[in-house]
Amino acid sequence: MDWTMNDLPQWLRTQGPTWAWAWGSGLGAGVLLALALRVVRQQVLGRLQRRSAHGPTVLHDVALAAVRATRGWALTLGAAAVGLRLVAAQGALPERLAAQVDPALLVVVVLQIGLWLQAGLSAWLQQRQAARAAQDDVRLQSHIAIVEFVARILMWSLLLLLLLDNLGFNITALVASLGIGGIAVALAVQNILGDLFASLSIAIDKPFLVGDAIQVDGLSGTVRQVGLKTTRIQATSGEELVMSNADLLKSRIRNFKRMDERRVSFRFGVTYDTPADVLAGIPAIVRRLVETAGKARFDRCHLVELGASSLDFEVVYHVTTPSYMDYMDLQQTLNLGLLRELPPLGAAFAFPTQTLNVAGPPAAARTLTTTLATGSAPTVAPPAGPAAGPAAGAGGGRPTVEPPRPRVAAA
Repeated sequence: MDWTMNDLPQWLRTQGPTWAWAWGSGLGAGVLLALALRVVRQQVLGRLQRRSAHGPTVLHDVALAAVRATRGWALTLGAAAVGLRLVAAQGALPERLAAQVDPALLVVVVLQIGLWLQAGLSAWLQQRQAARAAQDDVRLQSHIAIVEFVARILMWSLLLLLLLDNLGFNITALVASLGIGGIAVALAVQNILGDLFASLSIAIDKPFLVGDAIQVDGLSGTVRQVGLKTTRIQATSGEELVMSNADLLKSRIRNFKRMDERRVSFRFGVTYDTPADVLAGIPAIVRRLVETAGKARFDRCHLVELGASSLDFEVVYHVTTPSYMDYMDLQQTLNLGLLRELPPLGAAFAFPTQTLNVAGPPAAARTLTTTLATGSAPTVAPPAGPAAGPAAGAGGGRPTVEPPRPRVAAA
């Protein structure tokens, strides 16, 4: 194909050999910079990995995660942008193209900074979890995921606003418009946002963790998952309870996992015919049973009430472990011990009874008791004495006197 210098663009004809040198030096510098950055990355990564064998620290883990998050495409594009800037500095790059080099380099730098911050944040949260692995390794997983999710949203939002501001956009008007739109969106999804902030509050305040046994509004179970909107609880009866995070924080939560020990209070009653000496010795018997049962600390035992049908004792002791099974085993041991030791001493366990006292003449009372026991109608026998009848009355004997009817009163 035949062509002359007049067919070339104006800027290419005027530059001549300078143009070739500028592009050659610029591209060469870009390639060398890209290779150097990759070598440096590999060297730093190797040193950090060898250092991890001697015991990692928080700063070490964050630095190692940041180096691993350094992307090859970011190094290549950054080196290419530096090379193009060298070409533009020698006037061998069109002005329109030269004006796009700095914004492109800024986008690459901001993206890489975002990746570094994201990797460092994840490494820091994982280090915190590993530091408490002995107690909360699995239980903190949901909370770490929530905190990381919210932190990523805030971080990338700030980086995006920073990038737009440096690219020449008016972010003031953008932020104002987003604020107005945000109010409308917040009103429309206020329940979802309420649950989201509630999940963040749970992650920060930690009223419970995954694996804790809790009770909420009379519902008991074990926490299985804490999500962005709901918390899932495995109920003691077997089914899964799904509760809104906002509703959960509005309720009174009883966390049984946080117990160091369990306080137990119970009562038992003995009959009123128990001798006073036996009553005085019952607290010592209960103390001995508690102290010999193990995993328990005796507090007190008192005769607290003269009840309607029993003499009531109140016992208070502490189970030194939070286990519910330990509490039930210990209570069973105490109950069996009381059943074995108190009856031989003459202390019978009381149950609700009612005694009926009947007032009246002895004979009448005996007759009433007999007839009530047999189920027949109550009758009153006349008093013993000479027979009385019409003949005796007619013969001038003693007059017949009808015995008075006794009054029977029940108290």
